[in-house]
Amino acid sequence: MDNSTQISPILSAFVQPSEAIAIRPWIKAKIKHEFISITNLHRVQTYTKLQIPYPLETVAAGFPSPAQDYVEKRIDLNTYLIHNPLATFILKVNSLSMKNAGIEIGDEILIDRSIDAAHGDIVLALLNNEFTVKRFIQQKSATGIDQKWLKAENPDFPNIYPSGEEQIIIWGVVTCILKRLK
Repeated sequence: MDNSTQISPILSAFVQPSEAIAIRPWIKAKIKHEFISITNLHRVQTYTKLQIPYPLETVAAGFPSPAQDYVEKRIDLNTYLIHNPLATFILKVNSLSMKNAGIEIGDEILIDRSIDAAHGDIVLALLNNEFTVKRFIQQKSATGIDQKWLKAENPDFPNIYPSGEEQIIIWGVVTCILKRLK
């Protein structure tokens, strides 16, 4: 393998060799603030199981019932949040383009590469060798042509409509927002 096709060990941990070669120019290019740095992408590693108590009934966002002091079920967050560990990654967000969808700067999102994106899903997409997190929109035009574009969930950011030969590549579907409240 010559120097132009070598893949860094960090990059090869996250993508296939053919994908790594395709996104190398993006990594070297200047990153715009609404696009995401691949260095923030981390593979999920589920080492331990932690069974967290899980009550049998739901609760309103008010005061819990004092009569419900028992818990009969437990939940493992690895199993609950991660359906395919080998295809799941965590990414730290560095933009406010999805603010109205509840995703803000510093939030971490789970991305599952094994899920096929559907209309309305929030996705990590590759466009012009740059990654971005947006809502995936797929609709038929009046002429019957399938149109795909990316919707920003913040009016201060533009939607992304591919033009000409541009193509949206869905890298993965966002399955969870990890947000610390305190």
